[in-house]
Amino acid sequence: MPFLFPDSETFNSFYVGDNQLLLDSLRALLDKEGFKVFYMWSVSAAGRTHLLHASCQNKLASYIPLKKHNYLVPDILQGLDNYDLVCLDDIDAIAGQRNWEEAIFDLFNRLTEKNISKLLITASAPPKQVSFVLPDLVSRLTWGQVYQLKELSDDDKLKALQLRAQLSGFQLSTEVGLFLLKRVNRDMRTLFSLLEKFEVATLTQQRKLTIPFIKHIMDL
Repeated sequence: MPFLFPDSETFNSFYVGDNQLLLDSLRALLDKEGFKVFYMWSVSAAGRTHLLHASCQNKLASYIPLKKHNYLVPDILQGLDNYDLVCLDDIDAIAGQRNWEEAIFDLFNRLTEKNISKLLITASAPPKQVSFVLPDLVSRLTWGQVYQLKELSDDDKLKALQLRAQLSGFQLSTEVGLFLLKRVNRDMRTLFSLLEKFEVATLTQQRKLTIPFIKHIMDL
């Protein structure tokens, strides 16, 4: 399905933390020939969608956000065996829905037969802990590599924010970063969204990112 991948979500902008083995394995898999499966699971907003978007850069890729399955139909999976890369984000969102599970199982079979594509899958839990109704689908999901994407510590979240700010062309001081971590929801999706808001504000108002300025922006 057509999807515009965010320029900010690349491998270079992903702060690794304790996930070096996962990242190295994912990048190595993307360079291999033939059909491969990579399944990663984590708590919400730990960065798994970021890694899918990064993997899709410069490839003939299809990204399917299964959390939005109510707006999609299983037939969207037809023809994906012609892609270099297929990404199924949040596969646990369709667990228990037989039509979706059968469509994904059928996709596995087509991908296996054609032996071209890489299949990247994310979820909030390992395959055997998701409430799928098709045992054969669970079996397929464990064919390849299965990794837990570990959530960043608060220190690493600060470093991730500073890396994203640096790549966006501005500086986030440790003082300002710690102020944010103490006062807002500390999931990375929320933090990065705020950082984008701050970037726009610093550019439009030609001001440095300070605690008083952040208080003004956030109406604190």
